[in-house]
Amino acid sequence: MLRNTLLTAAALPLAGAVWIGVTGLLARSELTEAGRDLDALRQLVAVATAPGSAAGKATAPAPARVPEQAVRSAAVHAARAHLLTTGPAWYSAAELPFLGGPVRTVRGAAYAADRLASDVLSPLTGVLPPSTPHGSGGGMSEALAALQRHGPEIARAADVVAEVRTDVHGLPRSTWLPAADRARAALQQQLDRLAPAMTDASLAARVLPSMLGTQGQRRYFLAFQNIAEARGTGGLPGAFAVLRADRGRLSFERFGNNTEMETAKPDIDLGAEFNARYAGSDPTHVWPNSNMSPHFPYAARIWAAAWRKHTGERVDGAIAVDPVTLSRLLQVTGPARMADGTELTADNVVDLTERASYAKYDDIARRKAFFVDAARSAAARLMGALDDTRRLPALLVALNDAQGDGRLKVWSAHAAEQRLLESRPYSGTLPNAPGPFAGLVVNNAAGSKLDYYLDRSLTWEAGACSGSARAVTVTMTLTNRAPASGLPDYVTIRADSPPYRTRPGDNRLQVSYYAGVGATLADATLDGRRALLASGVERGHSVFTLDLELPVGSRRTLVLHLLEPHADGAPTLLRQSLVTPLRTMLKSSGACSV
Repeated sequence: MLRNTLLTAAALPLAGAVWIGVTGLLARSELTEAGRDLDALRQLVAVATAPGSAAGKATAPAPARVPEQAVRSAAVHAARAHLLTTGPAWYSAAELPFLGGPVRTVRGAAYAADRLASDVLSPLTGVLPPSTPHGSGGGMSEALAALQRHGPEIARAADVVAEVRTDVHGLPRSTWLPAADRARAALQQQLDRLAPAMTDASLAARVLPSMLGTQGQRRYFLAFQNIAEARGTGGLPGAFAVLRADRGRLSFERFGNNTEMETAKPDIDLGAEFNARYAGSDPTHVWPNSNMSPHFPYAARIWAAAWRKHTGERVDGAIAVDPVTLSRLLQVTGPARMADGTELTADNVVDLTERASYAKYDDIARRKAFFVDAARSAAARLMGALDDTRRLPALLVALNDAQGDGRLKVWSAHAAEQRLLESRPYSGTLPNAPGPFAGLVVNNAAGSKLDYYLDRSLTWEAGACSGSARAVTVTMTLTNRAPASGLPDYVTIRADSPPYRTRPGDNRLQVSYYAGVGATLADATLDGRRALLASGVERGHSVFTLDLELPVGSRRTLVLHLLEPHADGAPTLLRQSLVTPLRTMLKSSGACSV
């Protein structure tokens, strides 16, 4: 009897290990099947929204599965995976020191997949309107109605994603089983992308219906930013449009260019701090300087006030986009054809508007007309796609990508809406809370269009602590890739009329570094030599500014040595989106002792 008992006791751990191994393999199979279902769902969206699937063109065969079926199947497989990784054997093994790490990771991943499939994907399948065979019929209006109906479910789904993200971040990061570590890292990366998107969706359900005219017609000033000439929010405000929203139906009332707006001198006061920082540039009265600050609500309020001064009409908000945003939208809608026959595509719209047009048109008026026509043509293509139920999901994804990169910015003149918007990246709000922060902002000071050829990099490195503060070293490199010859005079113009000799292609920038609240500058060098920077404050942030000549073909390196009172962890990064994205490297450290 004793012998049998001892044998049974000895066999239990082995049996448990075998059970975990077998059920673990089965769970992996179920998660793989769930992944295939979600891949099928992504392919369905891709086929339905491909440019070739527009009405009147040849379409690819429709996938056999509809979104609801794919989501339902994924939920079933994820639930089975979760069930397989529960029970006494899994619980006991997960508690073992060292050996239990991969078990906890697999259990946590299966549970996360189950919650995402059942509590997030399934409730959201009814949010977007169903796709019609030819993709026609009130896509945006139906989507807004769905947002209003499903607002509570979207909010709950966003809360679930946030909870699951926290749980996954708490799983073991490094165990003796690399495959489990890789799976956890991949899941964490997906959740890090999904959580902000779900927060945006939840916020959209609260504010988008009213902003798009479900409670009364709305109008918005839409600025197309020319990122060949840098400004704080992105690029010079060039062509513009007035967008009307009426119960989800969008249309454009008119288009114009910056020449028209330069005569408007609005009466607007943005406060003593703003006036002190930008006194020499007069952004409220000089249209090309209206968006020098990276804080988009400042520019939006100036644009709204200028439009009222110019026309007597109020707008309900302001929106800024750039050619890269148009490129992403054209990837979904397909090419747009301009009045002169030029075809705007996802591949050529940035080059056409930011470079080639300057070589093509010597006459300024014709070139500005080209910009307006390009904006009008792309907008018309977009308006058609917004009513296409097959393209709408991909358009929303493209818009989400643009706002994530800081290329789409939105401001509402309605205070309650703006309070909700300003917490999200697409508000373009410069946060004024303490914490580690890093922001490289350039404003073109030459009047040229040479920022098409500008490269930027920023390295932020935390150093030693001094009490509750930390030494921080910031290295910024700016490179002028402009060709030494062959550029039109309008591109290389030096409207600043410098007192020193310059060559075509030489650029000049106002370079500002936005540090954390209360940061102080200990030392600065430019190309290894001591440099003096002007200091200021904007929304609580310490700002250090240098007037920088950037000769053609040159690379200049600015290094700042700072003392930051709130520099624990990685910094929040301010994103100024130009033609070439900013390259960054952030090297953070642990907390400083108090």
